[in-house]
Amino acid sequence: MTDLFKKARKFTDPQTYKQMGLYPYFVPFSATIGPRTMIRGKETIMLGSNNYMGLTSHPEMLKAAKDAIDNFGTGCTGSRLLNGTLDLHNELEAGLSKFLGYEDTIAFTTGYQVNVGIVEALTTKKDYVISDELNHASIIDGIRLSKANRVIYKHNDPQDLERVLSELPKNAGKLLITEGVFSIEGDLNPLKEICKIAHDYDTKVMIDDAHGTGVLGDHGEGTPNHFGLGKDDVDILSGTFSKSFASIGGFAAASEEVINYIKHTARSFLFSASMPPASCASVIKATELIQKGDHMRDNLRKLLKRYRSGLVSLGFNTVPSESAIVPIIVGELEKNFRLWRGLLDNGVYTNPYMMPAVPVGHELLRTSIIATHSEKDVDDALEIFAKVGRELEIIP
Repeated sequence: MTDLFKKARKFTDPQTYKQMGLYPYFVPFSATIGPRTMIRGKETIMLGSNNYMGLTSHPEMLKAAKDAIDNFGTGCTGSRLLNGTLDLHNELEAGLSKFLGYEDTIAFTTGYQVNVGIVEALTTKKDYVISDELNHASIIDGIRLSKANRVIYKHNDPQDLERVLSELPKNAGKLLITEGVFSIEGDLNPLKEICKIAHDYDTKVMIDDAHGTGVLGDHGEGTPNHFGLGKDDVDILSGTFSKSFASIGGFAAASEEVINYIKHTARSFLFSASMPPASCASVIKATELIQKGDHMRDNLRKLLKRYRSGLVSLGFNTVPSESAIVPIIVGELEKNFRLWRGLLDNGVYTNPYMMPAVPVGHELLRTSIIATHSEKDVDDALEIFAKVGRELEIIP
């Protein structure tokens, strides 16, 4: 008889790395995850957060969340369809539609549910979903659930995309899904070329801009706006509230008819409890702060330039990008974990990535800068990087 739990007993890698003192996951924080936080009683520079605009502790955000709890309680205890829609949900969606330049918007309870729900709702086994090879797991899972035909093209490669599209049936329904900013290395998508090719082949375009909204664009509208694109180029713009919006939840913006269809057919939306009041109110406030936050984006760009050039001058291997994400490529699993541990012991928190998130031999630390970091935060972090990197012989 097959033992279902055999795989669990054989899964001992976490225990091995714990015994080595190199287990890097589920680290508990004891304070607000801002530019600096507290880990195990020690002040730590936070370079491992998606809090790109630094809004998690903004006083207006805190007040909005607290007021929402006072007025609406702690939760909605129901789905949006039936008994979980508050005035706040409608206000949030209307505000995002105006900000992003789309006819309508739908708010999901998590960003993961956005991609899973939309792909499953819009496509069938007769349709084709064209996906960048490095797309997020939520996109991949959405395609699996939809049973649509999944076609992969090479990462950020317009020529390969055109090759793929040219081989598909002309009359089939086609949806291209890719990301605006890719979450691990922070590289931007060449959206102008990608969108043009897609529309040349009668293919609808959906962009997941979880890591671009708030950071890029004229006033934080995201990666499409950064490249001068809008609703006529990107049919569906999706994202999350757990990054620049400093809350939890996700969204999709599109035409009114598409959003109406998703609202009534996306299973991850229909069968999930709605965003709680405090999250809704904080996203509403974050949308306002992001739009008038040009000074925050200016500071972020300045700090990113200081940080990237500092890493390069020290001899670390990174990649150029305009996003807030800065990868440090180490290329060996145990050394990557040792760099992570050494940085943490000296007061810098980062995120180590290994297979399956990255290929074997491309292990890296994912770091990011927050708009509320200071030059001192960056310089102190670089000093620690220099110390630990030399100790581990990663840099000369």
